[in-house]
Amino acid sequence: MTTQTAPTAKDVSTPSTPSTPSAPSVPQRTGAPRTTTAVSDGTTGADQPAADRGRTSIADVVVVKVAGIAAREIPGVYDMGGGLSRTIGAVRDRVPGGRPNVGRGVKVEVGERQTAIDLDLVVEYGAAITDVARDVRENVVSAVERITGLEVVEVNITVNDVHLPEDEDESTAAAASRVA
Repeated sequence: MTTQTAPTAKDVSTPSTPSTPSAPSVPQRTGAPRTTTAVSDGTTGADQPAADRGRTSIADVVVVKVAGIAAREIPGVYDMGGGLSRTIGAVRDRVPGGRPNVGRGVKVEVGERQTAIDLDLVVEYGAAITDVARDVRENVVSAVERITGLEVVEVNITVNDVHLPEDEDESTAAAASRVA
């Protein structure tokens, strides 16, 4: 008499990678960018609690938007992004129906459980840059960890420019002269 066993199901939703149990998942800085991150692998079956059934994935763009909004909340941050991205953003903001890009100046690298964030800032003249950077870093880490559940391993901040008060006066006067 022979016995047959049913094949066991394999989890094909996440790739298996050899790792030690004590080694944390660290974002990789090379290779193709990931577009979604599994935060909760979950299980299936009627015998499991409802909260554990299924899988939760967070798209990288979610982390970008959360970090961008959190950085802009800090007093002393005038704008975000490099010179070219700010110029394109200014044109985009003036187009009817255009909306601001909250992800401008934000780059993220997301692993399975952790993320690393790079921010490009423009700081208001007179604000202490180190204090602004510290406050931005604290707010971004807090917001991303609270909203996404991912551990933020680092927030790198580059201050690309300082906004001078007379810069705004000149651009307002130039816009008014073109309209009149």
